[in-house]
Amino acid sequence: MENQTTVRKFILLGLSSDPHMQIFLFLLFLVIYLVTLVGNVMIMLVIKADSHLHTLMHFFFFHLSFVDICYSSVMVPNMLMNFRAKQKTISVDGCIAQMFFFFLSAGTEVFILSAMAYDRYAAICDPLHYVDAINKEIWVQLVSGAWITGFFYALINTVFALKLHFCGPNQISHFCCELPPLLQLSCTDILTNQMVLLTSVVILGSSSFLFTLISYIHVISTILRIRSAEGRRKAFSTCSSHLIVVSLLYLTAFFQYTKPRSVSSVLLDEMFSVQYSILTPMLNPIIYSLKNKEVKTAVRNILGRFRFLNQC
Repeated sequence: MENQTTVRKFILLGLSSDPHMQIFLFLLFLVIYLVTLVGNVMIMLVIKADSHLHTLMHFFFFHLSFVDICYSSVMVPNMLMNFRAKQKTISVDGCIAQMFFFFLSAGTEVFILSAMAYDRYAAICDPLHYVDAINKEIWVQLVSGAWITGFFYALINTVFALKLHFCGPNQISHFCCELPPLLQLSCTDILTNQMVLLTSVVILGSSSFLFTLISYIHVISTILRIRSAEGRRKAFSTCSSHLIVVSLLYLTAFFQYTKPRSVSSVLLDEMFSVQYSILTPMLNPIIYSLKNKEVKTAVRNILGRFRFLNQC
């Protein structure tokens, strides 16, 4: 890699060059990162501790929380260091590595969300065969498949990125090493990289989105056939949190990676990136906790035990 490049380091321009604004952004994103870590770790511990939450949906939720920790940790710590650093640099190899783990986390999250949609389809549309159709072996296969798919999604884009030649300029108008702004700095032809990126996003993103969409078309049509309003409300409440999370992630990420360059802007790109790579991992445990009655009950029970132990 070093023999093929003139540029050895990139400068990440970040969200702002104003020193006072950088202090504010440092504190803001530090709080967001801490909330992300605490929220997702708490969800994982609650699911592990409460036997009532040892179901497929919460199994997926556990792994989604783990992926969200990885997803956020790929971006935010380096971002926080750059807010306080005089030289906001990252090596070319470090940039490629960050891009790989970003693709890995994002791809895995997308397919875990698709698996969660399938779980809701099986639970609501075919409840009599749900236990037989969704056993623990299938649980592991679905999560493993999500990680494997995410890995190949990251690998194929990273392999082609390793062939890029950078000879200057070396300033990235972004706070992290995502592929689209990186391609703009390449001295070599990027048509192949653009085609690989667009094809992988469309194939993997569209397949997971269509799988989720088809699952929810069946789910919603089944819910609408339920006669009682209370029954419809309960059935829809089990899906609403997942639909919110899917919408937050898919809409921003898909637009970011498929929009034409003519509508691209630094501010727009950074806003979308902050949404799907930093805010979504923080919001996921909050959304699921607020909308999931079993999780809220488990959290209250655990907090009640701590209060009881403190009184003793």
